[in-house]
Amino acid sequence: MRVGVLALQGAFIEHVQMLARLGVQPVEVRLPEHLEGLNGLIIPGGESTTMGLLAQKRGLLQPIRDFVGSGRPLWGTCAGMILMAREILDGVPGQPALELMDIAVRRNAFGRQVDSFEADLVVPALGEIPFHAVFIRAPVIERVGAGVQILASLEDGTAVAVQQGHLLATAFHPELTRDERFHRYFLELTK
Repeated sequence: MRVGVLALQGAFIEHVQMLARLGVQPVEVRLPEHLEGLNGLIIPGGESTTMGLLAQKRGLLQPIRDFVGSGRPLWGTCAGMILMAREILDGVPGQPALELMDIAVRRNAFGRQVDSFEADLVVPALGEIPFHAVFIRAPVIERVGAGVQILASLEDGTAVAVQQGHLLATAFHPELTRDERFHRYFLELTK
């Protein structure tokens, strides 16, 4: 199995390392031709505006949309979730985005870097043991469409992990933990 990680900017190396630990061949995606032959694609955390501009400059936005349109799964973590969202409530004017998932997000909703936090999340899809999530300048999901399933929420009810068919998005960074369950969950979508 070959899974791509968008490697333009941000925390892509941690996803690459996690995939390798799971016995998957990771592929660093920097150009449209790197999408060929992949079973799935991960868009990592980072800076969503920069990542979107770099993806646009390299001609990757439409090829990623086509990749998803062919039925292959896509997972966005933090900035990746922002790029996947149909609506970015506080986006930079003209910010390039994929607009694939029927969610509305607000960037850096929990505050600045110093306001980053960790939380144990109940994620029924992953089993009974809570998932220890790392939130770094995290976005928040403010609206989900009818076809979007909420996989995890904070104690106050704020949705932080969602799925829409073969699209997965998390406001936090599973790749920064030793817990492989979210990556395994995504790999199941690629089968």
